[in-house]
Amino acid sequence: SDTPTHLVLYREFRGIRGVAHTHSTYATAWAQAKRGLPCYGTTHADSFRGTVPVTEELSARALAGDYEKETGLAIVQAFREAAPLEVPGVLVASHGPFTWGGSAMQAVENSIVLEQVALMALLTEGLAPDVGAISKSLLDKHFLRKHGAGAYYGQRG
Repeated sequence: SDTPTHLVLYREFRGIRGVAHTHSTYATAWAQAKRGLPCYGTTHADSFRGTVPVTEELSARALAGDYEKETGLAIVQAFREAAPLEVPGVLVASHGPFTWGGSAMQAVENSIVLEQVALMALLTEGLAPDVGAISKSLLDKHFLRKHGAGAYYGQRG
């Protein structure tokens, strides 16, 4: 049923080869709160280079039209200022998370990580309501050592 959403993402986000959509508890809670998921620590930064954005709510016109395609278009719009291959996930407002990757397995792995960092962020805000985002330099270090041109972290092959 979500194929039209996935097709928009495959067309617009060059390099993705798999899309996953869940209604996992914590990531969905952030989507329902209509809040982007801030990057507070290195676990998040290892997979997502910054805030996981939230889409705008779909308009009545979009809801009355091709809902699934409109969902995909809303996701694309949420990436006006983020790189979809560096932030391989989104929170669809009042709905839930979508993730993607270079394969279906990678898309699922990104869903698992997204759920865990959503839980961590919720707990972090509970402990420190005024916490700030991770520093740009630490965010970039963690993301690029796994995903950059000179990636070296983790086991290869």
